[in-house]
Amino acid sequence: MDPRVESLCRRIEDAGLNASAPPQQRVLDGWVLRFSPGKAKRARCINPICAGRMALADKLALCEQAYADAGLPMIFRVTPFAEPADLDAVLGAAGLAAFDDTRVMWRRGLDAIADPAPLPLRAVSGDEYARAVGALRGTPADQVEAHAQRLRLSPVPCRGFVHERDGRVVACGQFALEGTIVGLYDVFTAPEARRQGLARALCARLLRLAHDLGARTAYLQVDAGNHAARGVYARLGFANAYAYHCRARAPT
Repeated sequence: MDPRVESLCRRIEDAGLNASAPPQQRVLDGWVLRFSPGKAKRARCINPICAGRMALADKLALCEQAYADAGLPMIFRVTPFAEPADLDAVLGAAGLAAFDDTRVMWRRGLDAIADPAPLPLRAVSGDEYARAVGALRGTPADQVEAHAQRLRLSPVPCRGFVHERDGRVVACGQFALEGTIVGLYDVFTAPEARRQGLARALCARLLRLAHDLGARTAYLQVDAGNHAARGVYARLGFANAYAYHCRARAPT
């Protein structure tokens, strides 16, 4: 990877970690362990940022115990920047299966985002946003509350917006702005409102709003198998930046 591209990808990775930080987390010898009981795996997984000094086997044992104590499965989020460099192979050899192949996509330069007919959006609080997207997804109440708590206490403020028809939310999205880098999160359209261009119009509007606040580079995370969403993002000028996946003993 070109050093300049790698540098920006690492900045995006840092921004993504900051935007998804839950209050329930701790550092263990260079790894960030997260324990949110919510739906988002990025808020309840291990992010192996630095290699650390402990023997890897000892650190893995401590991680297993920490997640057992929290009543959560131990999940690793493995990016190209994970440390140590051979961690993915070690985890695979230890019986942790890979799942949730994910693409981080980016767009550099937001001044040319086309937004000819701005989609009407209503700004909402973090609590209302968690309830809105939770209702669209059919998320259990305890996970909705965990999401709301994370947004409430986020070190990087997230701005949430909903699009309504006849008084009902049919699409929503939010962005987290850190300096000149903005991340799009939890973009969702109700099943009956899909294939009408809502997702693209919604994302375009969010990017224009973020640009007006100083954003110059955008990123998002999308399931590798979600070809419809990836197509929408590609038409908005996003391209693949890097990939990551998760590993666990029992993928969830």
